[in-house]
Amino acid sequence: MWNLPNILTLLRIALIPIFIGVYYLPWEGRHLASAAIFGIAAGTDWLDGYLARKLDQFTPFGAFLDPVADKLIVASALIMLLESHANVLFALPTLVIIGREIVISALREWMAELGNRTSVAVSYMGKVKTTLQMIAIAILLAINPVLYPKLDLMGIALLYVAALLTLWSMLIYLKAAWPELSKVS
Repeated sequence: MWNLPNILTLLRIALIPIFIGVYYLPWEGRHLASAAIFGIAAGTDWLDGYLARKLDQFTPFGAFLDPVADKLIVASALIMLLESHANVLFALPTLVIIGREIVISALREWMAELGNRTSVAVSYMGKVKTTLQMIAIAILLAINPVLYPKLDLMGIALLYVAALLTLWSMLIYLKAAWPELSKVS
């Protein structure tokens, strides 16, 4: 259980309260510092998976914790950013992204109970949307939206692209699970 990939995943979770705390510090550099900490945490997502494959260190604990860590870091950052972006423009992609994670987590759990979890395994599209979410969130954390409204809009635009990919990947998972979902008992 205590291998390097799992330690990196735990580090990703441990960095969540740190980047949130830094974001709220009364310090001008808080935006860049919180974005840097978030970026390090997001980078561990790629690194832990790479190391697990390269070192052949897959564990059930890691398979469980890695997607949980991803969801925690994204949801925490989006909820925190919602405070400084308290409008429907930001709330909509935030709700789509967090809502999709809840739906797909429930779908995976249900499919696993049926012994059919592999039909809703993580897809390439899921990896792309996660990467885009992380980039959009890092941009939004890095800048003061009042001082840099154009960069803020760019971050929000990327968040919308990520939300669209989020919906698309959800449809892919739902389509894969549809034969089970549509069964009549």
